[in-house]
Amino acid sequence: HYQGAINWEKIRNTEINNEPLRFIFIKATEGTNLMDEYFNDNFYQAKANGFIRGAYHFFSPKSPGKEQAQYFLRQVHLEDGDLPPVLDIETVGNLTPQQVKYEVLNWLNVVEARYGVKPIIYTNYRFKIQYLNDEIFKPYPYWIAHYYVDKVEYQGEWKFWQHTDQGVIDGIRNKVDLNIFNGSLYQLVKFTLGSKNN
Repeated sequence: HYQGAINWEKIRNTEINNEPLRFIFIKATEGTNLMDEYFNDNFYQAKANGFIRGAYHFFSPKSPGKEQAQYFLRQVHLEDGDLPPVLDIETVGNLTPQQVKYEVLNWLNVVEARYGVKPIIYTNYRFKIQYLNDEIFKPYPYWIAHYYVDKVEYQGEWKFWQHTDQGVIDGIRNKVDLNIFNGSLYQLVKFTLGSKNN
């Protein structure tokens, strides 16, 4: 909802540094009772306009990870050709590091059981190192938020890099996050749900 009404006709024809946009992540849910009011329309429009789309859940430290996962699954219905589900975790509230890991794993396990793929973990690289750098999180694809740098400083593997939160795209009124996939378009397609290589 932060971006407001989006002109999908303009976005479809937008290029950044002479490269077309190929994929879009859209916020779906937060906690156990917040659904982004624009999600369903944006999710539909993304596919209708030829984008590879993904949906993410914003983790709240105020409710159990399992309940948040169940809420996400009730609201979001990913299809073949969509990117794996995403858990966006940026705050810990009053949770201890062990509690953070426990609740995050609960969310990941519930959602993986539904879709049969490892969900993507989105967070900034300092948060990843501080809370989610255990071996148990290594198999999960990592979407790193790391702004205003020329290259990723995180030493591990990553699938996506959110390199700015100040992007300008024709068709979106407000500033928007911009991301890079760590691979080719072919590899991006193979990373989607329903692909034999996923």
